[in-house]
Amino acid sequence: MSTPSPQGTRGSRRTTRILCASTLYGAATLAAALDAGCFGPADRLLLLVSDNSATPELSDPFDRSPAFAHLRDRFDGVLSWNEAIAPFHPGGWGPRPDDQILWERHLRMLWDLGDDHIELAVESIQVNPALAICQIFAGAPVDVYADGLMSYGPTRFKIDPLVGTRVRRVLHLDLVPGLAPLLLTEFGVAPEIVPTDAFTKVLAALGGAEQDLAAEEGAALLLGQYLSALDILTAEEEEDLHVRMLRGVVALGHTRVVFKPHPSAPARWSRALEREAERLGAALTVLDTPVLAEVVYQRMRPALVVGCFSTALLTASALYGLPVARTGTGLLLERLTPYENSNRVPVTIVDALLPDLADGDAVREQRRGLDAEGLTELLRAVGYAMQSKIYPELRPEAERYLTRHLHARTRRYFKRRRLTSLGLPGGVPAQLAFIPRNATVRRMARRARRLRRRVARRGDA
Repeated sequence: MSTPSPQGTRGSRRTTRILCASTLYGAATLAAALDAGCFGPADRLLLLVSDNSATPELSDPFDRSPAFAHLRDRFDGVLSWNEAIAPFHPGGWGPRPDDQILWERHLRMLWDLGDDHIELAVESIQVNPALAICQIFAGAPVDVYADGLMSYGPTRFKIDPLVGTRVRRVLHLDLVPGLAPLLLTEFGVAPEIVPTDAFTKVLAALGGAEQDLAAEEGAALLLGQYLSALDILTAEEEEDLHVRMLRGVVALGHTRVVFKPHPSAPARWSRALEREAERLGAALTVLDTPVLAEVVYQRMRPALVVGCFSTALLTASALYGLPVARTGTGLLLERLTPYENSNRVPVTIVDALLPDLADGDAVREQRRGLDAEGLTELLRAVGYAMQSKIYPELRPEAERYLTRHLHARTRRYFKRRRLTSLGLPGGVPAQLAFIPRNATVRRMARRARRLRRRVARRGDA
């Protein structure tokens, strides 16, 4: 718990820091930042828990899990955002501008804040519930923390300066050494790394799954994702992605495999994997209890970690020194819509950095793609293409990158239509840009295709 100190008060006012988290992973990141002294003194530390799942009424928030007991003593109290705004959903509700001061008064009474000086630590400030909390406590300074790869990309939406100018820093894990977050740099916000040793120490204390993972030491670990929920892949395509992961590790000689499904994944996916494992002669273990991937790393020290674009791939590599491989990123780069989809940056990082599962030699040698400098150049160009209005100062860098480095391998990170609309190198030449929008040209093209099909049918006959 926090201890009151003279520096933690403003005059006679008490300082209360409200730290917001929606996942156990996020709470662990906050705990590591507290242990490492990343936050200044405060009289009270309150953890505000938000369950952002589709049906929070049917699930238990992470603070009721046994693992959270190892984090609980760092906070003076645990609050529920879901209970505070019920019956609204945390992801879809925000206060009306005229009601913000009323909500602040209500929450101060509900949480016994009195006239405390409030400081906030939130994740994903561009969207609710973090945005709603920052709007309600309008005078509070804000620290943003990021535990995933999205912080290396641009801010998803243009943030009200009344919120953005209050952000003091972006706390983040050093998942890609040498790469700095682009998030909130439009407000001049500087990044600050949460020390790796503090984070891994917190995770080591969280406990693990009920299953005996030590027995699986040295097996290959497959990380499932729930991409169908994001409408990126169909359920069948995602099931096939997991099966291809299994085939890939077996082809590399791994006969013992552990599959960690996404918590929201349907059970039939694991059964499909079991059938494929039996066909391939591999021993498959499915983790049927919720557990952080990092806890699995500590317990079983896998010989290889395979996934699509999960942040856990980078924690395996950067924080635990485990060999990793990716698969399916090429398909996702094609499917992600619109272009500014915030998942584009994590997919780009994993695709550009980690070895492809299909390339056995690259996986065995753990050959990496771009170095930190090359990845920085790529992501700043992608970031400008995604959010050109928020980061207009990045245009010269994007032009230089595309002029020098746009080729068959890097073309997958950009859409020709987006480059054309922004007038960037690699788009359709300006004198031809009218063609896709010209109704007459499109009509003639359709007639030509119909004629070609008729000729082909007659030839078959």
